[in-house]
Order: sequence, then structure tokens, then C-alpha cells
Amino acid sequence: MEKRVIGRFDKADFPALKLYDIAIKIDTGAYTSSIHCENIEEKEDKLYCTFLDEEHPLYNGREIVFEDFDVVFVRSSNGMIQKRYQVQSNIKLFDKIFKISLSLSSRQEMRFPVLIGRKFLTKKFIVDTELTNVSNNQQENEAKNSIQK
Repeated sequence: MEKRVIGRFDKADFPALKLYDIAIKIDTGAYTSSIHCENIEEKEDKLYCTFLDEEHPLYNGREIVFEDFDVVFVRSSNGMIQKRYQVQSNIKLFDKIFKISLSLSSRQEMRFPVLIGRKFLTKKFIVDTELTNVSNNQQENEAKNSIQK
């Protein structure tokens, strides 16, 4: 597979979660990818959480339910090991849908609701830190060109 160039942040869709145009941060220092959720609760073999993204009033505070999930232990940037839930989903970048593993974490101190780590990026993307919104800009340009024709 040919690797695509991606910038330090972008916007992506998560079709299985019905989340669209979500800001993502590309972080080659992080191994795993994570999504900002709170009120994470396991009950009756299901995992409930609240997605948070103040930029998207339609999604902010929306409950998401997962029937398939795992428990993982993640070392955070400050060296602490945290127990987190991990779910399998998909992400749309450059008009292509990829599988992605997302750990659920509280990212209220962070600017981006989704962090994309090396596990997802490897063998698919090359990161150019000078660039931003490469996938999103390509999508917008293609939409403009199709309207003008």
C-alpha cells in the first residue's frame, strides 16, 4: 500500500459512530489512538460513554453504546499507567475507510477530541508536521470541482 502524507492535524469521519467532521490530532509520540469520552460505564455486557466535543453541538454529550470492547492498560505521556476501555471502529480519511482501535479517555484538557497514534499510522501514512488538514482540504476541493462541472 502506498503511504499518504498527512499533516499534524486534520478532520475525519467515524461512520460507525455516526460522528462526522471531527478534529483529530496526529501524534507520532503516542502508540494508541484515543477518543474523548466521559461517564464511561460498563453494565449488562455493554459499554456506555458520553462523547465530548464542544465544536459539535449535535454530537457533544451524545451517548455512545458499544457491545464489543476490551480493557487495555495504556502508559500516558506522564508515565502513569491507566486502565482504559478500547473499542474497534472505523475512520474515514482521504475518502477511504480504515479500521481503527480507539481507547476511551477523558481528554478535557486537550484541544482535539481524537488523538491518532502510531499503531494506526504505521504502513498507511507519512506525517509532515508543516501540513494541516490535508485530507479535509482534499475532500473540500473535490466537492468544489464536482459542483463546478
